[in-house]
Amino acid sequence: MSLALGVLVSGSGSNLQAILDRVREGSLDADIRVVIANRADALGLERAREAGIPTACVLHADFPRREDFDRELVRLLRQAGVEWVALAGFMRILTPEFLTPFAGRVVNIHPALLPACAGLHAQRQQAEHGVRLAGCTVHFVDEQMDHGPIVIQAAVPAFADDDEASLGARILDMEHRIYPQALQWIAEGRVRVNGRQVVVNGVARTFTGPHWTNPPLEPPFDR
Repeated sequence: MSLALGVLVSGSGSNLQAILDRVREGSLDADIRVVIANRADALGLERAREAGIPTACVLHADFPRREDFDRELVRLLRQAGVEWVALAGFMRILTPEFLTPFAGRVVNIHPALLPACAGLHAQRQQAEHGVRLAGCTVHFVDEQMDHGPIVIQAAVPAFADDDEASLGARILDMEHRIYPQALQWIAEGRVRVNGRQVVVNGVARTFTGPHWTNPPLEPPFDR
């Protein structure tokens, strides 16, 4: 069953592009109904337009309260027939006005191995702390920042001479793999949330390659 998906962006939209690419090649069964940005200069809007996806720009500064902004997002997503929402570099904390209508159907990608290094500049946090394994996380969104149940994580090596940019590039490569994979598992109806535990039906327990993900990636997302 195709995933009726809305994507929220604030910046370059590289994860949006990874999703668009997987949809185009047929490995991600999703119908992206609309891409919405909260910044007029978000490159993600241009990526969506080039792919023929409807777009909207909703400036959060135009709304006196977060709840009013979130209510407008919900209106636009519902108008587009969206059932699931993917946050792809969307730099706003969502309120219950948004999360209640889409309860259990909002996912996010974060460039760290949560619960470590939540919040902004996660790549910098990891580099400055001197971690030896960095990574990224796809998780369900709840009312706390970078907190909801975890679907999949990927670990990448971190080196003593890494800075935010070099480590961030290594992490980003894996973001582009695990986010479409997580969305495909959701589209296939294989994901079940039990408290803080997310069960993905039918996944293997074998790990190969220089980068680890848990659960393991499946073809074609493993390349």
